Amino acid sequence: MKLQDIVIQLKTFFRSKSFLSNIILINVAVWVATLLFGIIGFLFALNKGAIESYTYDYFALSSEFSTLIHKPWSIITYMFLHSNVFHLLFNMLMLYYGGILFSQYMGKSKLIRTYFASGIAGGLLFMIAWNLFPAFSQSSAVVVGASAAVLGVFVAVATYIPNYTINLFLIGNTKLKYVAVALVILDLFSISKGNAGGHFAHIGGALYGFLSIYLPRQIHFKKPDRVFKKVIKNKKKTTHQRPLSDEEYNKRRAAEQKKIDEILDKISKSGYDKLSKEEKEFLFKSSQK
Repeated sequence: MKLQDIVIQLKTFFRSKSFLSNIILINVAVWVATLLFGIIGFLFALNKGAIESYTYDYFALSSEFSTLIHKPWSIITYMFLHSNVFHLLFNMLMLYYGGILFSQYMGKSKLIRTYFASGIAGGLLFMIAWNLFPAFSQSSAVVVGASAAVLGVFVAVATYIPNYTINLFLIGNTKLKYVAVALVILDLFSISKGNAGGHFAHIGGALYGFLSIYLPRQIHFKKPDRVFKKVIKNKKKTTHQRPLSDEEYNKRRAAEQKKIDEILDKISKSGYDKLSKEEKEFLFKSSQK
């Protein structure tokens, strides 16, 4: 893709004013604002460390539950702070690609819920882990970054379309599920290497993203069993039914039966979840006859 095409694509994306484009702009804007505060601090001979400490004290997420009670907004605001430009760049690129796929397959409204819920889940797991494991009992910590929210979105879409193929630099075509698994494993084995709080947050976000897709599917798959059995029962009844003399009625019944057979075959091959909304409604109405 040419540079000009990339520029046009990005302009179109940010002019769309979608949640995805807005959340990326907000993250970048917060990063720029923190840089400006640093410049102002330098010009007025203020302590740069004091400015960063002030920002983290009020907006980063602390490992202490008592701090969260006094600053409940921090469970949200921590997602908009980043430790450095590479941290910001990686998160926003991953959110851009993962968010576009998510919006295409699962809708923009669900993207909003998944993003913030993953971020909150990641923050809570960080706090729980820090207060649960003896390795962290002698210290407190803070966590910043959109990584938990971003990874939650990415894992959710990878769970929904696991065999979707993306082209990775230096690696080539790779299924989305393998990328998601690799990212989670990398975080898991990096806990003891440093930034343990951040890695726990990432895992918490990823766990929410996975469960938000996996659990509803399991519940949904239990419902069609009853419908499936009713349709099979009706199919047996109608298969040996003596045809009526009304030719038009017979043709209509034959067409309906053919459609039922096609839907049942599709369920056996791909699963109930792959049916369209119209196919599910037709199957349900057929089971009520």
